Amino acid sequence: MNILRYPERNQWDDITARPVLDVSQLNATVAEVLAAVKAGGDKAVLSYEEKFDHVCLDSLAVSEEEFAEAENKIPSELADAIRLAHSNIATFHKAQKTRHEKIETAPGVVCWQKDVAIERVGLYIPGGTAPLFSTVLMLATPAKIAGCSEIVLCTPPGRDGKINPAILVAAKVAGVSKIFKAGGVQAVGAMAYGTESVPKVYKIFGPGNQYVMAAKQQVSLHDVAIDMPAGPSEVCVVADANSNPEFVAADLLSQAEHGVDSQVLLITTSEDMLRQVQAEVDRQLELLPRKEIARRSLENSKMVLVHDAAEAMALSNAYAPEHLILATDNYDELAEMVINAGSVFLGHYACESAGDYASGTNHTLPTHGYALAYNGVNLDSYYRKITFQTLSEQGIRSIGRAVEIMAEHEMLDAHKNAMTVRLNSLKQQDK
Repeated sequence: MNILRYPERNQWDDITARPVLDVSQLNATVAEVLAAVKAGGDKAVLSYEEKFDHVCLDSLAVSEEEFAEAENKIPSELADAIRLAHSNIATFHKAQKTRHEKIETAPGVVCWQKDVAIERVGLYIPGGTAPLFSTVLMLATPAKIAGCSEIVLCTPPGRDGKINPAILVAAKVAGVSKIFKAGGVQAVGAMAYGTESVPKVYKIFGPGNQYVMAAKQQVSLHDVAIDMPAGPSEVCVVADANSNPEFVAADLLSQAEHGVDSQVLLITTSEDMLRQVQAEVDRQLELLPRKEIARRSLENSKMVLVHDAAEAMALSNAYAPEHLILATDNYDELAEMVINAGSVFLGHYACESAGDYASGTNHTLPTHGYALAYNGVNLDSYYRKITFQTLSEQGIRSIGRAVEIMAEHEMLDAHKNAMTVRLNSLKQQDK
């Protein structure tokens, strides 16, 4: 990892910069695949599955027999862990339900808001080297709680044409309606446009590689909503002289192993802690099966020594990390200073992997600095908030003239007239 000691503020932009990839050719490839899926439907998706996932499929849909088979394939302790995680995630997201009151904004003018679930949502779950069955729980559980009537999931199959059994079990536990064997750009296109097998959805959720992210952004321009823009996974750990260097190093490596384009950042007020963490990272790295991935990620990563906690938090806020771990004794005090972060982990025992799996918070979070303006997936992500209002005769009298004046000054005479005819009607009644 790159080490910086007491950097000046004018260096912070470089410190907080993420790895930059040339996506010009990537975007052209993505656009080509999306166009083919839009035109060709299932046939195009099956063709790209053979080309990109190296599997020849007869159909895209997962059968009931495959669901049943999956339950017998995973260890019982994993099934129990999935159910525990689902229960905690459900508990946390159910608590996010809000009650909307009717408000009388002026005499005779009553307004209110109603949460209405998005009818059909699409979930993308990466496969590959790390099939993310935990993400199934994170995305499908709040969708089910919100009341989405159809939850469609796409995930790439293995070369045997099968979906990872843990993904299927998690999907059944969380209430997914339909699962399809499709990965990458072709999966995003299938959900965005609809095919003979895959229903067109109204919003797409889920992480993925740079091709998936580019596909989500392209389809969001015209065809479907998406959860958020996103990039590679990342963590920022704030540590001081009392932090546990073994814990801190483990937290850094837990994110570094995600992918070669991931990034981790340590901000510490202690030179001694910096050195201890550096030694622990080197030691633990050699023990990891995915150490080559983590090693390349660490090349994008930094350890920064700062003067005090206030400077540490200012730098963290400038970075706006996906995950923020405050690995200090005074985490409550530092938590009050958090402005920009996706999800925050407080204290020595709140490892980021707890949130990734089973604490109950959602792990689908803004990355690449998008935490400056976006939040992670939550129950509201699956709702549209529809406003209602009703006006009585008293309501027309309360705000009618103000509406006329404002419409007149915006030179929208028809708008003014819609209110004027009602005011005139009331005047006739008053005579």
